[in-house]
Amino acid sequence: MPLLVYILGLTIFSITTSEFMVAGMMPSLAQALGQPVTQIGYLISLYAMGMVIGGPLFTIGLLRLRIPNKKGLLWLLGLYALAQSAAASANNYEVMAIARLATGVAGSVCFGLSLAICAEAVKPQMRGRAAAVVIGGLMLAGVVGVPVSTLIDQHFGWRASFWLVVALALLCLGLIALLVPPAKASDKVSLGDELGEFRNRHLWAAYASSALIIGAIFAAFSYFTPILTEVSGFPPSSIPWLLGVYGIANVVGNGVVGRFADQYTIPIMVGGMIVLGSSLALFAVFAHHQNISVALLIVTGLVGMSMNPAIIARVMRTAHPGPLVNTVHTSVINIGLSVGSWAGGAGIAAGYGLRSPLWVGVALAFLGLVSLLPYLGHKPHDAGSAAYPAGVD
Repeated sequence: MPLLVYILGLTIFSITTSEFMVAGMMPSLAQALGQPVTQIGYLISLYAMGMVIGGPLFTIGLLRLRIPNKKGLLWLLGLYALAQSAAASANNYEVMAIARLATGVAGSVCFGLSLAICAEAVKPQMRGRAAAVVIGGLMLAGVVGVPVSTLIDQHFGWRASFWLVVALALLCLGLIALLVPPAKASDKVSLGDELGEFRNRHLWAAYASSALIIGAIFAAFSYFTPILTEVSGFPPSSIPWLLGVYGIANVVGNGVVGRFADQYTIPIMVGGMIVLGSSLALFAVFAHHQNISVALLIVTGLVGMSMNPAIIARVMRTAHPGPLVNTVHTSVINIGLSVGSWAGGAGIAAGYGLRSPLWVGVALAFLGLVSLLPYLGHKPHDAGSAAYPAGVD
């Protein structure tokens, strides 16, 4: 695996740590900015909004200007570092909110460009494995990045955590400038070529599967803490280590899936959805048993977010893995995350209890499985297009 792929993984680690670290420092930010905690929570939503809406629009602008992937990534990492610096220096909520929106836009484009450069850096048959390394940065952000940024906040203040992300972004910028070769004329993809990929209905089918899979995971994950404390009976002090175990399971599953995602893309996703749906259903039934809950928490971690290498490998084979295809995929994943989390909360609000998000996750996993079945048993090409069902063009 080229060293560049690991540098791209570090880039994703930096971006994702910045996205979620606000959750671990809400009291500090609330005090510093003079806002209630609920208002601080919107800073995460603003980042996600930038990713979902601004990322694809900004990528279209880069393509219209025919800016090569390397130059685009360097520019966006520079913008990211600048916006993150503004957040680190913010003295009021308005500046912080604008900075978070800007980092969300830049982060989404960096995500798409990183995956596009990753696809160019390895052979087509290794794209899933390489994507697992890059997406591993996202997994490690939850296991390492967010806890470390929280510790830094507690000992050195919240600004130090923000400045650390600036330093990481600048480090990645320098390494990418050194390691990514200049684009050849034949490597440049025009806006028309990129937009043409969206006429492929199999790409939209792949996007739909991605949204349903991520939605199923986050419908449950968003409410693990109240489920584990109020239904399973764990003390609040045990939640950090329980979520840490879940995060480690994510990392392990991501590594395993990444090894086989290129060769067995659809079977892995189908099997993953069956196991995920089953584990969430069992979790809902036996949530009052602590030992069973921990076991199912681990199983969910192993087969949940670890599907990322497979869903990315599928998209990369369904269409040319250019920056717009990957950035829109990032937006779709964030939409699935938001809808899943909202649907899980809606079940609780409707009076169905704290177990209802788990059942919502089961329903979304079933829909994800249904979306995959037409593609089961059709071996994908090594590059360029998906495993289309027989007789479909």
